[in-house]
Amino acid sequence: MDLNLLRSLLIVADAGAITEAAERLGLTQPALTRRIQQLEQEFGAQLLRRSRKGATLTELGYVVEREARVLVDRYDSLKSKVASHRSAEGGTIRIGGGATAVSFVLPDAIARFQRNFPGVHFHVKEASSSDIASDVANGRLELGLVTQPVRATGLEISPMVDDHIVLIASSDNPLARAKTVPVSALDGLNFVGFEGGSAIRQIVDASLRAAGIEINVVMELRSIPAIVRMVASTGNLAFVSQMGIQGQALVKQVEISGVSITRRLGLARRKGQSMSPATQAFAEQLTSPFD
Repeated sequence: MDLNLLRSLLIVADAGAITEAAERLGLTQPALTRRIQQLEQEFGAQLLRRSRKGATLTELGYVVEREARVLVDRYDSLKSKVASHRSAEGGTIRIGGGATAVSFVLPDAIARFQRNFPGVHFHVKEASSSDIASDVANGRLELGLVTQPVRATGLEISPMVDDHIVLIASSDNPLARAKTVPVSALDGLNFVGFEGGSAIRQIVDASLRAAGIEINVVMELRSIPAIVRMVASTGNLAFVSQMGIQGQALVKQVEISGVSITRRLGLARRKGQSMSPATQAFAEQLTSPFD
């Protein structure tokens, strides 16, 4: 059905007269009359009563008018949403990342973006890099912040930020008072680690093995805040993202020599996947430091 026919009926109902309604629509009176007749033929019922005093809805006309307002409003709302998604002014960005990215990278980035585009909404998922990469490859997410390299196929990954992994200790730990600690001093000490199999844990373990160091992981946790609190309470050590300890006083960063641990966060997107203007603009903001 042509929604213009329903709109014409609504204008007539609001105006109470064919002549005035035709003026509002920019139509001639005969053209509007033909529209109403076409609508009545569509429903097989009379919708308007015409008299010298104007035009009023019949009983069935009121039924059609009520439903027509719902249909027209829904269509206009849908059209508006589609228009928003086609511009950077609106729409929803579906993005995911690991605990570090979601907690310490995305909040500031989203806040900066929404200052310029307040109509854009974000759906954010926190999961492991492998899960996020899989979601992007399968189209469940548009963007993913992942630790490189990732094994998922069909992805295009742009470098985003280098994340330095640092040693932390409680303030009363003897290592916290040293200016620099050789990596050999960590051999056999107790550590709080990230979950086994996580990308950051694999990087830390591989770097320490390359340096000939074996640590004793007595506890595994997922988030940096939980690890920081546990280190402060138990006296164990931990390797965490430097971004995660900025501005907090529960633990101290310990400088070490003999090993340097860094991971690169990349922005994953599906190869050949067209993105909305809002998503494209946010992706460009995230990767701009590497341009």
